[in-house]
Amino acid sequence: MKNPGWALMRGFWLSWLQYRSFLFILAFGWMIPPLIYMLVWMMVAGSQGIAGFSQGEFVAYYLVLILVNQITYAQTNWTVGDMIRVGEMNRILMRPIAPVYDPLASEIACKIIYLFFDVPLVIVLALILKPQFHIDFTEAALFIPALLAAWALRFLWGYWLALLAFWATKADALLVLQDTLVFLLGGQVAPVLLLPDWMGRLATALPFRYMVAFPVEILTGQVTGTAVLHGFLIQAGWLALAYILTMILWKNGVRRYGAVGG
Repeated sequence: MKNPGWALMRGFWLSWLQYRSFLFILAFGWMIPPLIYMLVWMMVAGSQGIAGFSQGEFVAYYLVLILVNQITYAQTNWTVGDMIRVGEMNRILMRPIAPVYDPLASEIACKIIYLFFDVPLVIVLALILKPQFHIDFTEAALFIPALLAAWALRFLWGYWLALLAFWATKADALLVLQDTLVFLLGGQVAPVLLLPDWMGRLATALPFRYMVAFPVEILTGQVTGTAVLHGFLIQAGWLALAYILTMILWKNGVRRYGAVGG
């Protein structure tokens, strides 16, 4: 018997392929801000570097960040509120599989298409701009679990915020706030190590750094040794909290949705 999750993902894959030109344009648009900040920091660093970063290290950081940001970005969370408000959630609830399969399948299918565009372009940029990596292969092996946890954290954190649409019509505003905080504290506007002290401490404590910057920092050698373990522990803690909030809000939200005739 065919796995329903794989069948659903294949359906989304075929559907998204019809809009691949639009997705490529969207993916390119998402690349522009990191590329702009990369060029800005390269100019600031000059030939002497700044705060321990050389031009080549900024290139390495932002090229990795481009891929990590697009892999972890959970765009389907933006559709959850609309589905709740217009009653589209009925269709998902009637399926013989867990409702979370729907956004997950769409996410995975969409990201595969993005990567067909992103990876070749990042490779071309790397050949032109000459990134400078300092990779400890033992710690670099932790990049993949850090990346998967970052995606799960960003997805679940946005998902529980989107589920607030069961109670509030303006829940999407919280997703905007999340994206703003990821931009400021998640290593996009600048590597976390270059943030002002108070802002760096805030980034280290809150979940947004661990949605994007943390796996980038591992691969580019900015966090090593016990700092990596400490980062994983914080990432795991926020991931557990996001999961708990998602389960609580889903259980109570669906009950309310049915009670009002959704």
